[in-house]
Amino acid sequence: MNKLYYFPAEERKLENVVNDLKRHPEIKFVSLVAVDLGNNHTDERIPMEIFMDNPEKFIATGVQTDGSSVNLPKIAEINNAKVDLIPDTDVKWYIDYNYEFIDEETGRPVGTLIIPALLKHDDKFVDSRSILKAAKKSFEKNVFEFIDSSDAIKKEYNISSIDEIEEVSLTIATELEFWVKTPDDKADIEKLSTSQELKEQYWKRTVGPVRTAMEESLLLLNKYGYKAEMGHKEVGGVTSKVTTNHTFTHIMEQLEIDWEYANEIESADHELFAKDFIKDCFNRHGLDVSFLAKPIEGVAGSGEHHHIGAGIKLKNGKFVNIFSPRDMTDSYLSRLGFGALMGILKNYEVINPFVTSTNDAFNRLKPGFEAPVCTVTSLGHSVDIPSRNRTILIGLIRDLTNPYATRFELRAPNPYSNTYLVVAALCQAMLDGMKAVVAKDADYDMLVKELSKDPGVEGFYLEKDRQYRSEENVFEFFSEEDRNKVFGKPPKTVWENAKAFSKFKDKTEVLKVDGIFTDKIIESYKTDIRRSWIMELENRLISNNIEIVRDCDKLHDSDFVTDYDIVNWEKVNTCRYYLMKDSLREKSLFTKIREAIEENDYDAVSELQIEMNTKVSELINLYAVYKRNLF
Repeated sequence: MNKLYYFPAEERKLENVVNDLKRHPEIKFVSLVAVDLGNNHTDERIPMEIFMDNPEKFIATGVQTDGSSVNLPKIAEINNAKVDLIPDTDVKWYIDYNYEFIDEETGRPVGTLIIPALLKHDDKFVDSRSILKAAKKSFEKNVFEFIDSSDAIKKEYNISSIDEIEEVSLTIATELEFWVKTPDDKADIEKLSTSQELKEQYWKRTVGPVRTAMEESLLLLNKYGYKAEMGHKEVGGVTSKVTTNHTFTHIMEQLEIDWEYANEIESADHELFAKDFIKDCFNRHGLDVSFLAKPIEGVAGSGEHHHIGAGIKLKNGKFVNIFSPRDMTDSYLSRLGFGALMGILKNYEVINPFVTSTNDAFNRLKPGFEAPVCTVTSLGHSVDIPSRNRTILIGLIRDLTNPYATRFELRAPNPYSNTYLVVAALCQAMLDGMKAVVAKDADYDMLVKELSKDPGVEGFYLEKDRQYRSEENVFEFFSEEDRNKVFGKPPKTVWENAKAFSKFKDKTEVLKVDGIFTDKIIESYKTDIRRSWIMELENRLISNNIEIVRDCDKLHDSDFVTDYDIVNWEKVNTCRYYLMKDSLREKSLFTKIREAIEENDYDAVSELQIEMNTKVSELINLYAVYKRNLF
């Protein structure tokens, strides 16, 4: 008997699920998986007998938790903590197998039925999934209204009435990058950096357990209905070593695995569960996996570009990409396509907190590593030359021979970005831009002019003092000062990013249209990422940096020393003292951060963290120069 891997939503009937589970006694548990606002997903093991005793009731009522298992600050508080996990019947259900636990009766790995779920508190849904589901409904409703209100848009899509439209759809795809290594191996930054600059690993042949685990992962994802498209080496990594008994050691490689696009909820679920499936595969082959955005400072981080497309399915069976113009050689985008792109760019300050919400994520977003830090797009030098500018925040992907391929590629997310909330925020922003275009009844020339305007030029929608389009390498063509002036100064810490909700109140209102992001949801999210930021900074980042300071030991002695060594060591030691050593007259930088945290002075904490990051990088570089001259 073949294994069960998933139950597709469109074909699933509860009666058939029950019958299939009876035929597969190795599936012994059920787990309801909900995603809170902090992007943590629940996981529990409920014996299958409880589900099978009354499946209808289980699906209708789910299970209850006390709220301590999820991050919902200012919502599920200790005095009102009851939260219900309610199964989502609109999506794919999965079977997760434990290949290290073989069922004695069947000889098969023990399985768990994974049911994606919603979180309900005080009879209101308060989780990431429910926010995205509500955003999709709002997107569909508003796009219908926009098309209905404009004869020009109906003509563009070659329809005479919205009665011809069956549904509005969103399509999302993510690109998952990650690092794998043999356990306990430490990174050699100089070797990794050199290999990266020489592109010695990029798209090269995989070998040994990395190859086996990657191939196994691709095949497994296909069994779950992902339609895997590609797995390959990314730019980061060094060549592994082989021992005399053909064992691979010193593995440290960056990989990427991609799969086909899906609708908004299924795509977010695919991204969520793929990390678990992939990590399990590599672990079985003795390899550690990291989905951190910047697991190794000084070399390439891991992104997770989000591709966003939208279309209408007509009742005659045809599909129309609503971002594509009627004539691909005549314009870059449709009217609603221009509106969607401008909406994202104009409102990105309040989208960004959902995209970049951790210290790790900010470590990746630095110039020099093809990571976007400027709120800017590229359309292409001309309509017939699609853009491949990798220095911008959001790119327009076009294929002149395939109008179905037109989409946006948001380059800032990382593997730990909350895809549910990111896509929901993007939907709200796109609708805001579309609404402005429809209200203005803007034609193509007006829209290209608006998106391509110079700073200081008044537009009908975009902000006067900002530039939103560049076909140049923004890191080479503009100085940092100029980038900050024309594209806006990017946040450098979690706190700077979280402050956007209060700093840009008009843009925060865009998120709240149709009640998608409520004040309570935004405040809960902001509280959660601030609390995580402070906790990690105080208890992990400062501790890690203390170890860096302590590892910078004096290595020279009087017999083999030059004046150059003495000068270099004095620079190192001065930096060490500034970072860590208190005196009666002066407090160290680490102490200043701790005191600012105790006083809840988050602005000061943020500024001091930026300084700490700069000084630690300076120390690492100074110590490398110092060691280089020693025997």
